[in-house]
Amino acid sequence: MSPTLTPGPTDSLADVAGLHVGHHHLLDDTVSVAAPGAAGAGAATGCTVVLTDRAAIAAVDVRGGGPGTRETDLLDPSHSVQRVDAVLLTGGSAYGLAAADGVMRWLEEHGRGIVMGGSGSPDEPALVVPIVPGAVIFDLPVGNWSTRPTAEAGYAATAAANGATSVPRGCVGAGVGARAGSLKGGVGTASVRVEDGAAAGATVAALVVANPVGTVVDPETGLPWGLGPGRAAALGLTAPTAADIETGRALDAKGTVLNTTIGVVATDAPLTKAACRRVAVAGHDGLARAIRPAHSPLDGDTLFALSTGTATLPEAGPMPDAFPAELPVLAAVCEAAAEVVQRAIVDAVLAATGLAGIPSYRDVYGTAFTPR
Repeated sequence: MSPTLTPGPTDSLADVAGLHVGHHHLLDDTVSVAAPGAAGAGAATGCTVVLTDRAAIAAVDVRGGGPGTRETDLLDPSHSVQRVDAVLLTGGSAYGLAAADGVMRWLEEHGRGIVMGGSGSPDEPALVVPIVPGAVIFDLPVGNWSTRPTAEAGYAATAAANGATSVPRGCVGAGVGARAGSLKGGVGTASVRVEDGAAAGATVAALVVANPVGTVVDPETGLPWGLGPGRAAALGLTAPTAADIETGRALDAKGTVLNTTIGVVATDAPLTKAACRRVAVAGHDGLARAIRPAHSPLDGDTLFALSTGTATLPEAGPMPDAFPAELPVLAAVCEAAAEVVQRAIVDAVLAATGLAGIPSYRDVYGTAFTPR
């Protein structure tokens, strides 16, 4: 039986206690999109950091055929390190991975990471190795090709995440240069609380940077994929007019096939590293519901999964010896993971604003926001 899921208090990743989100981006008024074979102008790129209060159990699932990633081998459940200190989501394609150096520098300055020596006293600082996996989107054609997130950007995003209690969304951080098919992409987030069953009381949330080559809108209805009439009404949306739908169909396709949707799905339910891997796998189900096609050979679709383990859950019933004791909890969290990833992508599309000639959903389907 499916668990009952209700939106969290802020409907964001901040609803998972112990996780904080910070953004840093470069954006100016002169930004333009590059023509094929040319360079754009201005700046439109950035990075986003998910910072943990206490290192979180982590895993990853990479489904796209063209990923740009860092430290994903370390997250294999068979490998030794169990926890991470932060996750980096960044623009700049492979160049943007340099932002992780700044994330590590901030963490080292604050004594965060695997302790390898030192007492941690003022006279003898702890010697630490922070663990910072990351993934990139390809946003280089939006703005000047040479403008990418740097170590300084990663440091600034981590500082912004420290103690943050809200999650700005839309054209912020790693989502500034994002495109979602022919529309403007961005950062989106969502959360749910599990109300019953083995995982009752657990929170599951997602933060996604939507930058796919695939479409995020059903061309027949003009509504985001997976957003039926009931869900649309809850968001204040109605079906757009036939004229808006036709305008959306006529939009030029994305100017590049190098793309990627990346994100973090997290829970406060106590889970093992292997279970977190299954949560990341389930999160991709939500990605495929909201983007068509998903996981293409030139998308780098990557989802990280985190467990802070801070929730107190009901006493679990006995399980057959062949199954892990956490299986009923994991099943509920996986179902919720697909839900929040799907909603986070829709949130990214609806929160985005037009940029450099790339129209937003509201620009094209404005009548969807008009009560009728």
